[in-house]
Amino acid sequence: MKPIYQYFFRGLLAFLPVALTVYVLYLFVAWLESVALWLVRPIIGDFYLPGLGILLGAAMIVGLGFLISQPPAARLLSWVELPFTNLPVVKSIYSSLKSFADYFAPHKKEEAQQQVVVLRAPGNEMTIVGLVTRQNMAGLPPGLAELDHVAVYLPMGYMIGGYTVFVPRSWVTPIDMSVEEAMRASLLAWMASPMRQAEGNTPPPAP
Repeated sequence: MKPIYQYFFRGLLAFLPVALTVYVLYLFVAWLESVALWLVRPIIGDFYLPGLGILLGAAMIVGLGFLISQPPAARLLSWVELPFTNLPVVKSIYSSLKSFADYFAPHKKEEAQQQVVVLRAPGNEMTIVGLVTRQNMAGLPPGLAELDHVAVYLPMGYMIGGYTVFVPRSWVTPIDMSVEEAMRASLLAWMASPMRQAEGNTPPPAP
């Protein structure tokens, strides 16, 4: 019976991530289509083609992005944001989410600060992978502004939190890894699958 249990759990672990991902995408697409159709139903009447709501929703999001890229609309958006940036509890939630979203938003190459780095203090062999969130201390209060430091966010496993540390620039070394890959690895505490771990521990064949 033991091999049957092993095969069952292996199949389950292979099936669950795919099934949950598809289900979440289905819920999002269904919600997006229903909202888009609700908005345009007075215009198009009963006319409907499968996927029309998704197309309209995507077009509205692109249009919104174009509008808020214009200076007049950006000023209007700052007025719309006033309640969210001034109410005590809402301010903390909104500001945190907006900063997090801005970090992953597309930036010009010269302005981009997203960078995955290895953090290692001198004389210490411990290595930590983090994300650079600030390349300089400009704009911070005295005591920090004059330091030649960078801000590095250290995500905790399973996305239960993290720490931001300000360290000398010489302590960090960029690595060839995207922010998305680093966040995904941090989500699972950099856990390696047993199969890949076994492959990595397999000694090379004798010549």
